[in-house]
Amino acid sequence: MSEYDIAVIGAGPAGMAAAAQAAGLGAKVLLLDEQESPGGQIYRHIEHAGDEQLRVLGKSYEAGQLLLRDLCEAPVEHVRRATVWMVGKDGGIAWSVDGKASKTNAKRVIIATGALERPVPVPGWTLPGVMTAGAAQILLKQSGLVPQRAVLAGSGPLLYLLASQMITAGAAPLALVETNSMRDVFAAALKLKPNRTTASYLKQGVKLLAAIRKAGVPRYSAAQNLQVEGGGMAEAVSFNCGANAHRISCDFVLLHQGVVPNTQITRSLGLDHDWDKQQRCFRPVTNRWGRACETIYVAGDGSGIGGAKAAELQGRLAALHAAASSGVIGKGERDVRADPMLRELAGQLSVRGFLECAYAPSEQVLAPHDDTIICRCEEITAGDIRGYAKLGCKGPNQAKAFGRCGMGPCQGRYCGLTVTELLAAANGQTHDQTGYFRIRTPLKPITIGELAALESK
Repeated sequence: MSEYDIAVIGAGPAGMAAAAQAAGLGAKVLLLDEQESPGGQIYRHIEHAGDEQLRVLGKSYEAGQLLLRDLCEAPVEHVRRATVWMVGKDGGIAWSVDGKASKTNAKRVIIATGALERPVPVPGWTLPGVMTAGAAQILLKQSGLVPQRAVLAGSGPLLYLLASQMITAGAAPLALVETNSMRDVFAAALKLKPNRTTASYLKQGVKLLAAIRKAGVPRYSAAQNLQVEGGGMAEAVSFNCGANAHRISCDFVLLHQGVVPNTQITRSLGLDHDWDKQQRCFRPVTNRWGRACETIYVAGDGSGIGGAKAAELQGRLAALHAAASSGVIGKGERDVRADPMLRELAGQLSVRGFLECAYAPSEQVLAPHDDTIICRCEEITAGDIRGYAKLGCKGPNQAKAFGRCGMGPCQGRYCGLTVTELLAAANGQTHDQTGYFRIRTPLKPITIGELAALESK
């Protein structure tokens, strides 16, 4: 079995940067990614993006070309369409490509699996025609498709970016419905730290909002009681703004309430996780290099939401430490190379306090009404979870026995945090006390045939 110095899982900004950095230092590197081409979600399809796509998606997307160039020039063994379904603390990794399974070992593993969009369990969110804002971006980046007659609803800067991209593509949204308020934004301003990164973020935000205003897209703030109406598909969005009730007819609804770390692999490894009160999610416990244990590192949004540039820097830092700890470079070289990266990373993360305060998830999403489905796979409602708590259910793993919540095809990816929120509130516990689903191998569905034909590299 061939062994690698460093294996990187995920080819988003953190993974691309980590793989290129490690290989450039002389490490033998394996990069595994589920997609056909590198880029992750933020830079999806960047390898094949044409001039028109770059024009529509803007400078923030175009920045991925530099990472792509560095990756392509580095001696990295890049396995595409690789579904990783097992990772061990000993560096063992198993994955499948087109139904054919393989396994290998690495001295160090860097997990760079990024983020998932926070679920938005509101009435009607399971109707056809309802998708996340991130899913709409995937359609735009991958296939050049733009939802027509769409309403954007929720909270977070991604809504502004997507609205601007849709306007540029010639399919302006019918409305932008925000659950946060201007009061939230003004209160969050106290957390702003004057530096170059903050100025850049604010400048970009003002530019996006100006484009939305110029296009004549109606914008509503402090929206409450959001729901999607329709029979067999989405037909309208209704909500309240103060004492006023609104209803907007539409064909598509694009929901968003921020993103959260993808912790499936780190949970399966039994790594320590803490509840982040500001980001309202669990995150793996790591040091400043992204190291979670002797052999495992977590880089990028999978260790806590920081954005694309921060993810890139975290990937490089994890690669430097992994290369030094596995004997590829010395600690002196590591520290010299890392010093400017650490300073830049601190600047990139300095704006997070403002963003997380200004665009916090709405109370309706954190505490859905009883009749709202929160586990789409098993059709479990928020009321079901609260009912389990009354019967003595204290945590998500016990909830599986009460009603199979988290046992569907998504393996709890899209209901886990909601279940934790509901049980913590119902039982008067902290989120850390309540915990999260126990994640087991295989991380993704595989066949018996794949296991039987498992090959060692």
